[in-house]
Amino acid sequence: MNWIELIGHLGALLSSITFIPQVYKAWKSKSVGDLSLLMISIVLVSTIVWLVYAFTLNLWPVIIANLIVCVLSITLLYFKFTFKK
Repeated sequence: MNWIELIGHLGALLSSITFIPQVYKAWKSKSVGDLSLLMISIVLVSTIVWLVYAFTLNLWPVIIANLIVCVLSITLLYFKFTFKK
């Protein structure tokens, strides 16, 4: 693995962990009232678009990062509808 691939994987890791603190907080508190449904939806759609692009070009760092963000976004959507008051 050369240095540019390493940078790609590092970027993928950093991108994919951005939602972990929010998912964890929502799960622990059972509260998602402050989360925007529109924002979660936009993130989900954008990750799906990125996945189509990345699978087409076989870009594994992009695929891995967006699969993780996609799962975390779906989890937040699930919490948004499940944890309603």
